[in-house]
Amino acid sequence: MIISRIGAAVAAAVLAWPLAAAELGDDGLHKAAWMRDTFKDLREDLEEARAEGKRLMLMFEQRGCIYCTKMHEEVFPAAEIADYIEENYFVVQLNLHGDIEVTDFDGETLSEKQMARKWGILFTPTMMFLPPEVAEGATAPQAAVAVMPGAFGKGTTLDMLTWVNEERYALEGAEDFQRYHARMIQERNNGSTD
Repeated sequence: MIISRIGAAVAAAVLAWPLAAAELGDDGLHKAAWMRDTFKDLREDLEEARAEGKRLMLMFEQRGCIYCTKMHEEVFPAAEIADYIEENYFVVQLNLHGDIEVTDFDGETLSEKQMARKWGILFTPTMMFLPPEVAEGATAPQAAVAVMPGAFGKGTTLDMLTWVNEERYALEGAEDFQRYHARMIQERNNGSTD
């Protein structure tokens, strides 16, 4: 009886492991299959995203970020979210304290940490969503259609991804993201406020 309980506990732990274990790169940041390794020239990244019919999303993270870990272990692995990102987004990860050069849409090239300061990034994770076209001379934050600083639950994250991808920010009317999210919570009607 004890052996069967131990065996069941071990089996449960082994089955849960892939969902709980987020791969870490050499830089200490979580890595997901849908993240792109680019030269971090945002003009080129936007062009490539458009060519694939996807939206460009910039994601700032940092080593040891417990909120990044929460997102990578509890939110991003959910099939509906991982699939939605994979199908609709071109994701470029940036390190809040990194030294890799990033070229902004305005042509300025700075290290990741200098760019984070220039853009006023204070929290990790921070997801910045770009439009399909960026005006010449604009910086990423000036062009962004939405910025999502911090960790959120599955519902909020999926709603933001959907709201941006469907370009609901450009629709006429009074349904901003918060109203859209509130409507989605009611439509899900699953007892969650997320």
